[in-house]
Amino acid sequence: MSNAAPAGFPGLGERLERVRGGIADACRAAGRDPEDTTLIVVTKFHPASLISALAELGVRDVGENRHQEAQEKAAELADLGLRWHYIGQLQTKKARQAARYAHAIHSIDRERLVDALATAEVTTPIDAFVQVNLTDDPGRGGAAPEDLERLAERVLETPTLRLRGLMAVAPLPEEEEAVSAFARLHGLAERLRRVAPEATAISAGMTHDYREAIAAGATHLRIGSAITGNRPAPE
Repeated sequence: MSNAAPAGFPGLGERLERVRGGIADACRAAGRDPEDTTLIVVTKFHPASLISALAELGVRDVGENRHQEAQEKAAELADLGLRWHYIGQLQTKKARQAARYAHAIHSIDRERLVDALATAEVTTPIDAFVQVNLTDDPGRGGAAPEDLERLAERVLETPTLRLRGLMAVAPLPEEEEAVSAFARLHGLAERLRRVAPEATAISAGMTHDYREAIAAGATHLRIGSAITGNRPAPE
């Protein structure tokens, strides 16, 4: 496939191929098959036209973390066959709306959200990732590790959801090295598999730490600016 940038987005194809190459290198270093990873391009604040350009370059998985923005983009680009991943904190009152376009929700962090999604009208179950908080700051999002099994069991009981695995955001570099954070995430993933053996996915790794995430077993990588370039200012 050509990596020539579609009109209006110079360098996009080259940045995408650079990241794909970095993922492949990190997988080989970890003794893993690059085909076992899913690259989710995070397009927060970027226009729908950039997502169309990414689709021309073969991207099929797109991540958004603001409901209104994601909803509008998904509607505008409905004919492109994209898979929409909701990766931000989701308000309970918006859950049923998000279920209309999201193929996957990576931020399942409380039972009330699971209960709201249980009433959504879906044709196929939504891929669900339980988000865990790897820090001591409750404002960072995610369930506390001690709540993991209880929340996972609630997801397993919900027909509108299919439990895929765990999601986490590593602490900032100045707070803790990503390597140790992802090592803890790997241990939490093993705990989850004791509850749900089929929930083998790990959603982790962003522009600055995806190599460390791959080494720790990440299967779904959420990468934005390394591919899309700097984000426009939010409207």
